[in-house]
Amino acid sequence: MVDDSNRPVVATFYAPGDWPERVVLAEGASHHASVKRLAVGDPVRLTNGAGRRAHGTIALIGKQRLEVDCNHASLELVPAPPHVALWAPVGDRDRMLMLAEKAVELGASSWRSMVYRRSRSVAPRGEGAAFGEKLRSRMIAALEQSGGAWLPAIEPEASSLDAIATGIHGHAILLDTFGAPMVDVLTQVHEPVVMACGPEGGLEPAERAAFAEKGWRAASLGPNVLRFETAGIAGLTLARALLRPT
Repeated sequence: MVDDSNRPVVATFYAPGDWPERVVLAEGASHHASVKRLAVGDPVRLTNGAGRRAHGTIALIGKQRLEVDCNHASLELVPAPPHVALWAPVGDRDRMLMLAEKAVELGASSWRSMVYRRSRSVAPRGEGAAFGEKLRSRMIAALEQSGGAWLPAIEPEASSLDAIATGIHGHAILLDTFGAPMVDVLTQVHEPVVMACGPEGGLEPAERAAFAEKGWRAASLGPNVLRFETAGIAGLTLARALLRPT
């Protein structure tokens, strides 16, 4: 095989698992290649979403089939970033999907959709199995667009009080305007971290009390009330910049 590791790649494709010499990509990849006007022989990158990346060359493009010859000599093992789990509220579908994209780009380790009491007043909201599949598809697209190596795990959707009651492993941070400055909080903790965004309309008193009872630290991103997707993006950005590895 020709060494293509020094040629600029024209696209990245998600291919979970280990790779044989020729990788047959999932349905939809051929459409992606067609939209980008790729051709046989073009250099591409493979990512498995679990820390493995490698260069490859398009070997076959069909209507519903795309095959890539993998250059195993170019295999790159990318260390996982510090562990940051994101608990995102069930809310407006489009805003949840936008946050999911950014969570991938910013290296979130996992995602969990949280049904808060005020989530029920939002329409149309993103919840259920069908939306979960759409969320995963959007995350995969963001992984391919960014050329990343790690895809967040998607944890089961849960009600806020049930999830809080089960406890978590690591440091727990609630994004809240009433908390200490986020920068100060992050400089005092290390991975793993779980970061929760409240719902549209804010937390109910019982939810806020449940977080406090379980030892969650409130962290503020400033005096303004932020939309949940803005808070999630800002929180993940600061965590990536400041969080200390173990």
